Amino acid sequence: MRAQDVMTTDVKTVSGTTTADAAWRLMRDHRIHHLVVKDEGEIAGVLSDRDAGGPRGASLRAGHAVSDLMTEGVVTVARDTPVRKIANLMRGRTIGCVVVTDGEQRAIGIVTTSDLLDLLGRGAIRPTPTSKRAAQLPRPPSQTPQGLRRLVTYAAA
Repeated sequence: MRAQDVMTTDVKTVSGTTTADAAWRLMRDHRIHHLVVKDEGEIAGVLSDRDAGGPRGASLRAGHAVSDLMTEGVVTVARDTPVRKIANLMRGRTIGCVVVTDGEQRAIGIVTTSDLLDLLGRGAIRPTPTSKRAAQLPRPPSQTPQGLRRLVTYAAA
């Protein structure tokens, strides 16, 4: 799986001069947790709902622009970046999203922890085999359908 297979393509963007309250309303209206901040067409940062103070952050947002609250160190990946690498980047940097860009650093998508959890919930837990031989190799007992059921049963007990 690659970034292009799991990314959200409807990326919501705001400028750094947008009021933090307006950005918060946009996140709430679209039920999203991240906005890409653009400055003169370039990616300048990401504003998360945590950056904006969450539901009780009205006092933090009051009188501030998005540029005052956003995270500037945006992690970007290419559309063909493997999902495993994205997950490791997000986990290693303790971030909630990566921005997917084309060759010219334009935001074409975003991958969030919700996207990765959705992928995992759909059952995509093993990488796609890279060769015919890999597809024929026997799976360890813990990865057989019976082994998975045992693991889930054990975890639920």
